[in-house]
Amino acid sequence: MKFLFKIILIIAFSYLLELYLPWWSVIIAAFLVNMWLPSKGFIDFLSGFLGVGLLWLTYAWLIDADTSSILSERIADLFSLPNGSFMIASSGLVGGVAGGFAALSGSQFRRIFMKDAPKPGYYS
Repeated sequence: MKFLFKIILIIAFSYLLELYLPWWSVIIAAFLVNMWLPSKGFIDFLSGFLGVGLLWLTYAWLIDADTSSILSERIADLFSLPNGSFMIASSGLVGGVAGGFAALSGSQFRRIFMKDAPKPGYYS
């Protein structure tokens, strides 16, 4: 449940920040959400990857549908891709990787300043 909540928060904050700030504002959103709600390792990366990746994939698909695929076809020709669908998928992938690493960085940044709870059975 916490995982799904983090994805929704990342999508919401990323969308709001991208309205007024440059594209890299999604990194700030994923970083702050996972600094506020940390998990362990791969789960943090996956929440950022899915949050930003789904947002960018959906946004690229909406732009593609609105422009009748003209923009994505031209950019696909520029990069020698077979069709515009690869351009949409690569947009989601690039955003997902950026969001995933930002989310993982946010969680690890919090771990620097928070002391881990002692393990049961050990004395300090």
